[in-house]
Amino acid sequence: MPEEDLVEVKFRLFDGSDVGPFRCSPASTVAMLKERIVAEWPKDKKIAPKAANDVKLISAGKILENNKTVGQCKTPFGELPNGVITMHAVVQPSVGKSKSEKKIDETQKKSVCACAIL
Repeated sequence: MPEEDLVEVKFRLFDGSDVGPFRCSPASTVAMLKERIVAEWPKDKKIAPKAANDVKLISAGKILENNKTVGQCKTPFGELPNGVITMHAVVQPSVGKSKSEKKIDETQKKSVCACAIL
């Protein structure tokens, strides 16, 4: 692929620091970008994704879908030629509850109080 066809992308983290920039093909999918972010995530951060599904990418105020390509996610206005696209990377762990959260929910269900006024 010619060098001028590559797109430069960087990712802004929750604390304002950046990961990247990386050069990627416009045909690369958002899922591929997420894998790259997880691999390149700084080790000194307290909040870190465990898997690519824990990362949400936001560009131009929209959450990007995994099956979209970088070329489809590029905003048509405001982009300078040969400019860097900045996407926000947000860590959002999967929805499954931990064992301790399940135990708390179960104990709350068992300790039901009932009153009868005669």
